[in-house]
Amino acid sequence: MNALESQLHYPLGDQMPEPGTTIEVADGVRWIRMALPFALDHINLWLLRDEIDGKAGWTVVDCCISRDEARAQWERIFATQLDGLPILRVIVTHMHPDHIGLAHWLCTRWQAPLWISATDYHVARLNTQGTSGNGGEAAANFFHSHGLTDPEALHQVRNRSNYYADMVPDLPRQYVRLLDGMVLRVGGRDWRCISGYGHAPEHIALYSEQAHLLIGGDMMLPRISTNVSVYDNEPEANALQLFLDSIDKFKPLPEDTLTLPAHGKPFQGLHVRIAQLHDHHRRHLENVMEACAVHGPRTAADLLPVLFTRKLDLHQTTFAMGEAVAHLHKLWFDGKLLRDRADHVYSFRTR
Repeated sequence: MNALESQLHYPLGDQMPEPGTTIEVADGVRWIRMALPFALDHINLWLLRDEIDGKAGWTVVDCCISRDEARAQWERIFATQLDGLPILRVIVTHMHPDHIGLAHWLCTRWQAPLWISATDYHVARLNTQGTSGNGGEAAANFFHSHGLTDPEALHQVRNRSNYYADMVPDLPRQYVRLLDGMVLRVGGRDWRCISGYGHAPEHIALYSEQAHLLIGGDMMLPRISTNVSVYDNEPEANALQLFLDSIDKFKPLPEDTLTLPAHGKPFQGLHVRIAQLHDHHRRHLENVMEACAVHGPRTAADLLPVLFTRKLDLHQTTFAMGEAVAHLHKLWFDGKLLRDRADHVYSFRTR
């Protein structure tokens, strides 16, 4: 446990659900943990006991990527963890593959509707039909415009044109729209939708005042900071400012709220974690300013070793590039850095 984590409280300690099993974290709320084939090696999914139109069953929150291992794990959960009841509804917090990849399969398997924000649904639909910010020609050109020059890295990015569709092969053709402030009745509890931006187009977290529970998705993680990136499909975005404004929307929630994150362990200490995330990005912004002041104009690629001390593989590099641009853009939007373009490459300098 690092120093920041020690400031949080983990009510379940180190207890985590084994593959194909669940742990009840609150009455009618069960925790599923599935493996991912990335450096971020797992995702948390949630089962909420529910009743819709007089029919008892479960609501699923998030799905995992489309892979045989995840489908097999879901089948074990269906057989052993649902008390013989069906899945009635599939809620997806946002459109990233580890959250929506098996939505089509789950919805089809149980004839259950998909609930998601409109923005994330339509962005996901577009990405299943073409390239996304992490792969393809447009992504490679965008990263090159921010200083990534390694030919092999750019070649690999160009060849990842099916990166998203490989993990999200299809989506339901219909959905139910989630909106900020909307209240869902799930299992005798009201859950309020809280929208978030900067990490995904329109992320939806769910808060139950009655139970003091927050299903935070990727907006509120206990151990790592959420990736906040600028990508080729919205190249002028101020994603970091959007993210910082979004996490402040959780400040009115009680400090003893049990936060159920998409990665890591359920924790208490929401206000502390919000402050930690602000401090984390404040330090990154200060380091970017210092690098530009000491070394002169910097590209996003120049700043990778400033923002990330560990060795990055290609998967991590694409996220790191997007995050470096996000920090540069916030300082640029704030008027603290100036942006120049030469030979189709952006650099940023102090005034």
